Amino acid sequence: MGGKESSTVQAVGRSEGGDEGSSSKIQKGGSRGERCVSHRILVADDETASRHGLAALLGGWGYEVAEAADGQEALDKARTFRPSLVIADLVMPGLDGLQLLQALCSDLPFAVMILLTGHGSVETAVGAMKQGAYDYLTKPVDVKRLRVLVERALEKGETVQEVTLLRRRLKELWGLGRLVGKSVAMQEVYRLLELAAPTSAAVLITGESGTGKELAARALHELSPRVRQPFVAINCSAIPETLLESEIFGHEKGAFTGAIDRRPGCFEMAHGGTLFLDEIAEMAPGLQAKFLRILQDGSVRRLGGKTEFQVDVRVIAATNKNLQEAVQSGSLREDLYYRLNVVRLHLPALRDRREDIPLLVQTFIEEFNEKHGRHIRALTDEAQAVLLGHAWSGNVRELRNSIEHAVVLCQDEWIGTQQLPQDLGAARRDLGPETVAFPVGTTVEEAERALILKTLQSVGNNKTKAAEILGISLKTLHNKLNRYGG
Repeated sequence: MGGKESSTVQAVGRSEGGDEGSSSKIQKGGSRGERCVSHRILVADDETASRHGLAALLGGWGYEVAEAADGQEALDKARTFRPSLVIADLVMPGLDGLQLLQALCSDLPFAVMILLTGHGSVETAVGAMKQGAYDYLTKPVDVKRLRVLVERALEKGETVQEVTLLRRRLKELWGLGRLVGKSVAMQEVYRLLELAAPTSAAVLITGESGTGKELAARALHELSPRVRQPFVAINCSAIPETLLESEIFGHEKGAFTGAIDRRPGCFEMAHGGTLFLDEIAEMAPGLQAKFLRILQDGSVRRLGGKTEFQVDVRVIAATNKNLQEAVQSGSLREDLYYRLNVVRLHLPALRDRREDIPLLVQTFIEEFNEKHGRHIRALTDEAQAVLLGHAWSGNVRELRNSIEHAVVLCQDEWIGTQQLPQDLGAARRDLGPETVAFPVGTTVEEAERALILKTLQSVGNNKTKAAEILGISLKTLHNKLNRYGG
């Protein structure tokens, strides 16, 4: 075994210059050593010289390192040392590297493992990657590859922790009903929803298409005393004008050709509960007048009917149109506008709350994992950078569709840029000086760097705020800036 240990140490020395001077230079950590001090790495190898050499090398780069002479000692130390990364020899007496990997999956779910292997057991190491190992290194270790793998593995571990935190917070904090977001704009939406929900006041919800107006209406209903009564939704733009009146008021048998049975209207069906009328400005002016009368006195008469009856309905209306322009053009009656606009609730466009994108993405990944039987954890940093830089003219609906597309195509635990819709960047529109545009041929690394630096610039170099907008931890942001030399 002594000869094998010697060759491993010599290989480490040669790759950095081959002499003791180079080795001591490595142990000073270079220009990037200080940034690694908060990470703990456990080295497990029964070959003493190999273990000591790797530990000294990693310590010189600024990491806090512990050593273990076999798999069982590594497992015992891991439970108290709590490493972010474990570098373990695949072949060890007793508990080998693969068994150690399996044991650590339950004890340290955020720890990442890199395996050390001889050329004869590379196939076994590749198989271990399918069981959760991050990567492997063949002996003698190439120091440059080791450093790259260590940095990438630690970044992945941070991402896994961030995703777990997002999942926990999604369930506990950041949302109301099916609305999701922690931005200032969404906090204001939640405030108004909670104030308006207990009342019977009419609410008018505005916002671009795809911002979640029906979700807001449902949240109002679910937070109200009417929650056990019906919630009835109708889209005024999706029903032909000739049928819309029957949908709203209902009809008696024989009221018109084709009316073969009595049918209740949406007001009648929503009695005691909530009626949501989407795209209210698409309703014909003549029908708006009849609708206004119901709002005023609560009386409904079915088409073809002779008697009126009272209904108790809370009305929530929504539109993606400019209401002032709709009133001025005559497409929305002014008196109806004021009757509906008791409480005004505006849903922000997704481009105005980009810091919510990571939360929304994780919500949709969870939803589509269940729907399509997938087990995807999250997006890669590169894929997330693409989403953060997109214009999102279709707002949350477009984002949701994009994530479902990616989940269906993804065959790994991580969604990369190749799984995102190909036209994701094609529908960009000019958003002014806050836009980051990338020419064809830009590498993912270059795009990520440009996005991070542009975001920092936009928030006055406030790294905490930039990390929040980008959806990464402050530690990850510092790591990336150090890599850029910033």
